[in-house]
Amino acid sequence: MSIRRFGAFGAVVAFCLAGMAHADVTVSHSNDPTAVLDTRLTQLLGAEKKALSSVGTRRLQRLLKPVRKAPASSGKVAEIRYDAEWLDTQPAVDPNAEEQCLAEALYFEARGESIKGQFAVAEVIMNRVASGAYPDTVCGVINQGTGRRFQCQFTYTCDGRAEVINEKAAYERLKKIARLMLGGAPHNLTAGATHYHTKAVNPRWARRFPRTATIGVHYFYRQPTQLSQN
Repeated sequence: MSIRRFGAFGAVVAFCLAGMAHADVTVSHSNDPTAVLDTRLTQLLGAEKKALSSVGTRRLQRLLKPVRKAPASSGKVAEIRYDAEWLDTQPAVDPNAEEQCLAEALYFEARGESIKGQFAVAEVIMNRVASGAYPDTVCGVINQGTGRRFQCQFTYTCDGRAEVINEKAAYERLKKIARLMLGGAPHNLTAGATHYHTKAVNPRWARRFPRTATIGVHYFYRQPTQLSQN
């Protein structure tokens, strides 16, 4: 859930790391939430609209299009198996707007992860939707800060790279994960995590956040109730 604000120098380093690995390996992480607190009051101002002018037409249309609030976990999904064989037995998905946002985020942020790791990243996004500190829709969470270089919440939305889905089979599976998560799949992998980063980086904010899980190449963290000023 994504999901790069750990100082100007650190942001540039992380951006370079992501760029080097983009072709073959997913290098992704959620951003420092201290910046979220600074930017939430400006999201509806004219400056935000100006920033969005650098975003592709497809994303801009999605941002401006009203989307329904992601449903709370209803427990309708009785059992989840975190393996490709089980996922392949699930019906194909023609995604709605929220499912498409989530599937695309998983594709660009976690397609190199295991199925369990992909569910874990989706869980972070859903945890943010449920939190009062972030937008209350999946698309809103994923696109928070989009258009402001190095200030987006999910790396792929502001790294300057074209968003092209070439791995169709992987994307079909991720659409299924998106539907399962929005349809009530349990959130029991990350103990309420709202942030993550790959093992390839060491963001400053991670020293202040309790780590809740390690899955694949990602570390997961829960945002503390109060952030230290140090």
